[in-house]
Amino acid sequence: MKKRVILWTSLLTSILTATTTVFGYFVTNKLMYMKKKEDDFILNREITSKRLDEAWFRAVNKTERWIESINGYSLKAIFVGPLQTNNYVIICHGVTENKINSLRFVRMFERLGFNSVVYDHRRHGDSGGKTTSFGFYEKIDLQSIVEAVRERVGENAIIGIHGESMGAATMLLYAGSILDDADFYISDCSFSNFEEQVLHIMRQTTPLRSSLAIRFANLFLKIRDGYTLNLVSPIDVVDHIEKPVLFIHSLQDDFILPGMTEELFKKKKGPKSLKLFDVGAHAKSFNENSEEYEQIVADFLQHNNLLNK
Repeated sequence: MKKRVILWTSLLTSILTATTTVFGYFVTNKLMYMKKKEDDFILNREITSKRLDEAWFRAVNKTERWIESINGYSLKAIFVGPLQTNNYVIICHGVTENKINSLRFVRMFERLGFNSVVYDHRRHGDSGGKTTSFGFYEKIDLQSIVEAVRERVGENAIIGIHGESMGAATMLLYAGSILDDADFYISDCSFSNFEEQVLHIMRQTTPLRSSLAIRFANLFLKIRDGYTLNLVSPIDVVDHIEKPVLFIHSLQDDFILPGMTEELFKKKKGPKSLKLFDVGAHAKSFNENSEEYEQIVADFLQHNNLLNK
């Protein structure tokens, strides 16, 4: 009888271990290797929607550059310079997108007096890097981009950073935990805490409801990619940012809830602004409200004495 109990206990333990391992690899694979949109799909979508003017892009003054990341791989960037100015905005795209998706913001910043830099995050577009880390490693890549831009334009130029979704989280993590060296930041639909964001998505798309799943994910993520979800938490560092931040979100966003941006806004100290658009799904605030979006950005820059310098 005792041997039978030991046998069953051993069997159940093995099954539990195997199940946990399969679950851990499944969840972390979904995060580390999230399916990206095809580059051709993004290009055709932006052209069809008339957010990208092919004739303008062919003719505009631009320079493609490979920038070496501190993380040990190359990042593909395009310096777009239609204006005779050293003032630049670095634009950080969201997860599954690429630098082509960022070009829709370039025209806006051109009208506001800024040249732009668009680039591919690690594992996106043409850039290197094996995994997506939702800001953990991306913030270090951004440091390399900022350094390359500053080297090109000089210390007296105004540099801003605009980020959307994961790009916004990356930007806030960079400014709050590495170096607050840009002159302004625009955070469009960032998450505040990645653990909460992953749990929110799991509850929307799977039968899992318990935070126990997050603990398993953290264990395997630490082993496989060197970090845990709680280390990707802009809310923990946003109060370290002294430069002006404009927070943007759409109230219709059910992927990253607008309450997360409100949390970030409340915790940020010093100069800040908040705009919640009534219309727009996730990362669609600009697409659905382009004129008002540009005016909000212009007002923010004007209020912080960053226009026409």
